[in-house]
Amino acid sequence: MRQPAGTDLAPPITGTGITVRNLVKTFDTEDGPVTAVDNVSLHVPQGAFFTIVGPSGCGKTTIIRMLAGLEPPTSGEFTVSADHAGEVTNSMVFQGDSLFPWMNVWDNAAYGLRMRRAPRSVIRDQVGHYLDKTGLTRFAKAYPHQLSGGMRQRVSIARAFANDPDVFFMDEPFSALDEQNRTVLQEELLRIWEESRKTVVFITHSVDEAVTLGDQVMIMTARPGQVKKIVDIPFERPRSVLELRRRPEYGEMIYDIWGSLKDEVSGAQL
Repeated sequence: MRQPAGTDLAPPITGTGITVRNLVKTFDTEDGPVTAVDNVSLHVPQGAFFTIVGPSGCGKTTIIRMLAGLEPPTSGEFTVSADHAGEVTNSMVFQGDSLFPWMNVWDNAAYGLRMRRAPRSVIRDQVGHYLDKTGLTRFAKAYPHQLSGGMRQRVSIARAFANDPDVFFMDEPFSALDEQNRTVLQEELLRIWEESRKTVVFITHSVDEAVTLGDQVMIMTARPGQVKKIVDIPFERPRSVLELRRRPEYGEMIYDIWGSLKDEVSGAQL
């Protein structure tokens, strides 16, 4: 898919995964209505890792809040579906760790499953598995204030995956971390995601991160946010973050995406 949003080529509402057609979101403000998202259409196949980049204020977060059911659209339509019958579940991972400070690591990771009234055996197995995958098993009884920022974000990731949703929405989950922790968590996220191949929509300001993680990268325009381009990422999976970044074609792709993005970033600052 390469066309701008809102054309006659907008995807039909069919199939599994996420399909968005002519989505618009307008907010009422003291200065009048402000359109944050304007006529966005896209399709995220079931099991894809879909990343979104764009300038600040272009509506990236608004899009996933609508898809997650946290914000109603002004107009347009979308479906979030899976390859099974029944209600589709999703988990959100935010910029901050969003942990409950009065709960230890285990209870934070188990929270979603407990809210769904999952059996104790499922909670034990799921939480134990993902604490192990994120290197948190020996910190299971620790509280958030006893953990570093990177470790708290690992708990958020463990909680999201333990909940076993159909779709993950991730809103700049690594933006507050230093470069070393960000790289480590990118590697861990890819490794964990490879097990399940659940559908992921991942927002980032980092072009490097978008290319490293994604199957596709959607570039958004400055506000009002529209689809400027969707780029297919050709690198094979599984991926090693550091090995990928050694490749000349990786650098070329970063350069090309920045070429499409830089005018939008400049325009957003005017």
